[in-house]
Amino acid sequence: MRRFVRENGLSLFCGAIFLAAVFGQSVAGHRAFDEEQIAHGSQRISYARYLVSSEFGSAVLENWQSEYLQFTVFILATVWLVQRGSNESKPPEDAGLESDERQKVGPHAGPRSPAWAKAGGWRTHLFSNSLLIVMLVIFLGSWLGQSVASWNEYNASQQQHRQRTVSWAQYLGRPDFWEKTMQNWQSEFLAIGTMAVFTIYLRQRGSPESKPVGAAHDETGSSG
Repeated sequence: MRRFVRENGLSLFCGAIFLAAVFGQSVAGHRAFDEEQIAHGSQRISYARYLVSSEFGSAVLENWQSEYLQFTVFILATVWLVQRGSNESKPPEDAGLESDERQKVGPHAGPRSPAWAKAGGWRTHLFSNSLLIVMLVIFLGSWLGQSVASWNEYNASQQQHRQRTVSWAQYLGRPDFWEKTMQNWQSEFLAIGTMAVFTIYLRQRGSPESKPVGAAHDETGSSG
């Protein structure tokens, strides 16, 4: 058990703080929602009901879709684009898909390589892009879920104020939906851009997200 925890500490830690943050968000969100309901002369709802509400779903998925968009864009961009000196980039001479030998696929696969890396054909091609595909699917799914939840939330607010509701397609054309969406996207793009540049000149000893402390500023794609 101790060995399992030690070897999987990063994923366990991230999972724990994720659950703690979602719980904190749900508690704070429920209280804020109830306060708004009272202010509008409406009834409060239970915590359990809030967890399945459009308000909570929209708030959660709004962040998920922007995070997975960040991963999708960064994974794809770093295949072809480089940043000299950045730990988040490949060396300039390695830009692109690289050779089968370098990627250890097909006849170049090792004895411990995944089966689909050895298989060749469509299976190797699919496995070669599986990380990008999964990130893209999660992004699209969470974006769709967020748009539906936000649409329901918007229509509920419209009904509460005795105003006309809109279809999902009409809601997608509303500026407030895209204002919230772009608000999240711009922060994610800023984060990955600054990370790529900061790792040129800044260091964190012992972190694989940083170059070794003594590495030259123009050294690219090394870990400390």
